[in-house]
Amino acid sequence: MKTIIIFLIASFATFTTHAQKDKGKYIKTKSTLTIQSNYSCPMHSEVKSNKPGKCSKCDMDLALSTKEQMKKDAVRLYTCPMHSEVVSKKLGKCPVCNSNLSLSKKEQMKMETVKLYTCPMHSDVAAKTPGKCSKCGMALTMPN
Repeated sequence: MKTIIIFLIASFATFTTHAQKDKGKYIKTKSTLTIQSNYSCPMHSEVKSNKPGKCSKCDMDLALSTKEQMKKDAVRLYTCPMHSEVVSKKLGKCPVCNSNLSLSKKEQMKMETVKLYTCPMHSDVAAKTPGKCSKCGMALTMPN
């Protein structure tokens, strides 16, 4: 009888110790940042990855799905200069290296072709005509 009680106490202590350790692993955050995970092989749809690479079956380059590519084309995206897989719809900080996010290369090219007036303090505020920034009131300027 004593061995059963000792066994139950030891099991309960072990269980509660492990349960407390697992609780600390989960962090709740309200971030607008997303890490893309929609790369797949054009030949093998079951091969998926969260970053660009090669297919494990045929060694082809993994590509974004057409749906993800269309979404990427439609919105203004900000990326981390060090981690291209970190993408956000809003300015902020990279969750991996804490550096400031900047306009993606594609967004920079769009801005150059359209020639928009932008705020020197808020790169996300832009207009086709001169005016004032809606956030800080500064005059919008043409990029060099």
